[in-house]
Amino acid sequence: MKNSRTYRKTRYIIYRQTILDPIDHLWTFLGGFLGIGAIGYLQSLQFNQLDNVFLIGSFGASAVLVYGATNSPLAQPRNLVGGHLLSALIGVLVVKLLPFTDLLWLAAALAVSLSIVVMQITKTLHPPGGATALIAVIGSDDIKELGFYYLLNPVFSGVVILLVIALIFNNISKHRNYPYRKLPRE
Repeated sequence: MKNSRTYRKTRYIIYRQTILDPIDHLWTFLGGFLGIGAIGYLQSLQFNQLDNVFLIGSFGASAVLVYGATNSPLAQPRNLVGGHLLSALIGVLVVKLLPFTDLLWLAAALAVSLSIVVMQITKTLHPPGGATALIAVIGSDDIKELGFYYLLNPVFSGVVILLVIALIFNNISKHRNYPYRKLPRE
């Protein structure tokens, strides 16, 4: 009996989360395309191809959350902005303050693990933030030379682009809303 109830709940949750009005695929596509396209273009003007790929990877994961999983607590604006900025700060601090950044594996592990804990403590958990911290440590000398400016550009500018586009495209359809709030029953 208990297994049957658990199965029904699980099936409902999985089914419910995957039901999308077909038009929602269009809004997800347009938001993701414009968000990542704008970030990629702006960053290609400043960074080499490898750094740009790393940064796009971090923001690409955020795009999946903010355009494709708009109801997820991990996709909410507080998490998007706070997660990336706090993680960027931690990554830069690890590079600047710790003498063992020549041990890349150790610096990378420290930056990512500290970022996770800080995001948990501040209730801004956003998984792509771990990549943002990691990029600050493993990025090219151009990234490392940015120092604390890394927080402003590319991180803050990228987050603002994703957020503004998410606020627009996730609120066009009557079935989507961002930031998430429970919609009244129709």
